[in-house]
Amino acid sequence: MTEAVPDRRTRMERLAGFAGRHRWTALACWLVLLVAATFAGQAVGDAYDDDFSLPDTQSQEVADLLETHAPTRSGDTVVVVLHDDDGWASDVDLDALTRDLAAVDQVESVTPPDAQRGTVSSDGTVGLVEVTLEGRTGDAPSATYEELIEVAGSYDSGPLQVELSGAGVRQVEGGGGSTAEAVGLLAAVVILVLMFGSFLAASLPLITAVLAVGSTFGLTVLLSHVLTIPSYTPAMLALVGLGVGIDYSLLIFSRYRSELLAGAGRDRASRVALDTAGRSVLFAGASVILALGGLFTLGVDAYEGAVTAVALTVLVTMLASVTLLPALLSLFGRRIEKRVHRHAAKRGRGTGQVWRRWAWWVQRAPWPALVVSVVALGALAIPAGSMNLGFSDAGTDDENTTARAAYDLVSEKFGPGANGPLVVVTEGTEDQARSAYAELASHPGIVGDRVSPPVAVADGLFLIRAEPTTGPQDEATADLVTALRDDLGEPHLVGGATAAYVDFSDTMADRFPVFVLCVVGLSSLLLMWVFRSVAVAVKAALLNVLSIGAALGAMTLVFQEGYLGAQAGPIEAFLPVFVFAILFGLSMDYEVFLLSRMREEWLRTGDASLAVREGLAHTGGVITAAAAIMVVVFGSFVLSPDRMLQQMGFAMAVAVLLDALVIRCLAVPAVMRLLGTRAWWMPRRSSPSRNRGQEAPA
Repeated sequence: MTEAVPDRRTRMERLAGFAGRHRWTALACWLVLLVAATFAGQAVGDAYDDDFSLPDTQSQEVADLLETHAPTRSGDTVVVVLHDDDGWASDVDLDALTRDLAAVDQVESVTPPDAQRGTVSSDGTVGLVEVTLEGRTGDAPSATYEELIEVAGSYDSGPLQVELSGAGVRQVEGGGGSTAEAVGLLAAVVILVLMFGSFLAASLPLITAVLAVGSTFGLTVLLSHVLTIPSYTPAMLALVGLGVGIDYSLLIFSRYRSELLAGAGRDRASRVALDTAGRSVLFAGASVILALGGLFTLGVDAYEGAVTAVALTVLVTMLASVTLLPALLSLFGRRIEKRVHRHAAKRGRGTGQVWRRWAWWVQRAPWPALVVSVVALGALAIPAGSMNLGFSDAGTDDENTTARAAYDLVSEKFGPGANGPLVVVTEGTEDQARSAYAELASHPGIVGDRVSPPVAVADGLFLIRAEPTTGPQDEATADLVTALRDDLGEPHLVGGATAAYVDFSDTMADRFPVFVLCVVGLSSLLLMWVFRSVAVAVKAALLNVLSIGAALGAMTLVFQEGYLGAQAGPIEAFLPVFVFAILFGLSMDYEVFLLSRMREEWLRTGDASLAVREGLAHTGGVITAAAAIMVVVFGSFVLSPDRMLQQMGFAMAVAVLLDALVIRCLAVPAVMRLLGTRAWWMPRRSSPSRNRGQEAPA
């Protein structure tokens, strides 16, 4: 009886063969997942919740007290601004407007303008109608704000100008979508077609990415009923998912193409591509998920939900790259093979020689290349040290929005602090509340005549409203909140939306170092395990931190200081941690892809210098093309009307650009040349020469 020959193929090779044999089944499964997730999400509806509560902060204590003892004061508020240079009162039927606003679903109460309450400007040209919504902050649906905008807008006629402000109004105005995703995808198609010379070949990474990201949209909607997921998460999923989805598929497809050009058959090329580049994708995806996991150290429920959704997106795109893409390659392999050989014949095969010569040049002068890289990135990272964390408000919105118009009118007629009043709660006696009122009225950072007398909202609980002399985004306002808390002391609490922003920013700044150490440490251990090298892990961690710092510095220059025509304002408080986590994981994509090929050559030849040159020769063009796609996809989000997405897209585009051009093309070859054989040293391992011929781990 003939003895069975054991299957010596690796798991990734067997996965490629399985996906190829069952190509129609694989494609059908992904289509079913997309349709089912989308249908289920639409049927159930989302439950997004912008709840950024922070336990153990004064602003959260104030919010909790008001929700418990004065629920009518804890809901969202929309302010309808009535403006007429000749006097707003003569041009509006206030009773009708109040009645129509009160009839809108979810409206708790409507308070007309009242000079005694400070809601009429001193010159009588602006009156403020305060609309309080039911429930707690964030409970009201978008339809409520849309109807309020429609009702109030119907009174805008003749000399009377009617505008609305409020977080919900801003969200509705900024949530209409943009052309960012379409622009990014179109640019990606152009780059892929130029790279592969075939629309069919270029479409495969796009199909894989779109199916994966589309599926996670529906899954995230379902997940929002279980976790606290903020409303901006879908846009973030599109940004990250399209970038990594195209990137992962491109890395695998590029290796498939190179194997075809080397003479391998289609099945063999698919197996090798998945066993090499596919492994790189798995480790790169694991790095992204691991880095995102570091955000759980921040202790913010909304972050944890958003992190879970983004990590799920990365996981699904990673799985699609190693299951759906091989199936598509099997379906269209014959036509793709013809186009690959035809395109290669037209272009010639000199691209690898260009990168080989570049690596040789860097190896000849490794110290200058490394010093130039580090100095350039370090100089660009310096502005990040003066980053002003905060939250964008209507003052940074587009000038054509009603929220921005309302903000400007209130700031002009009532003072900049009117757009971000502080709420002071006294848990004590009426005398203590009056003492706080007197101190607030005389404080240099508070507008004295814009401090409301104490109002008893429950037994032993008094509420005072005070307006700063500076706007919500000013650093002076953040300093004022800290000073008031120190001056007033117990039993007084300083809260309100502006104070909550200050607390949130301070919390992020305090926990950022621990978060960075967690992400860098865990990712370095993973990389050390993948490449069995201490030096590679340490080098990757240091260079990644440097490139991300440079990206954050560039974001600070543009969005905080107002360079390149951007409107100056604070950096969104949660962006540095999110950007750092995502970028640190994404930077591992190219790190793993480049060093995997270098390690293949090192294990094959034992020549460290040759391994660097050959590794860059085989991956430099792919990394550059992949980075170009990531840059245009991320950069396209600068076109979004949402300032947060603009900042995030810009920072990630800059980071990928610097990572591909400076880190991978200059710093990494220089460091690997300086390390030589020490680059592959690992304690208590056998000598490198004895490992020759073994399979690369990634």
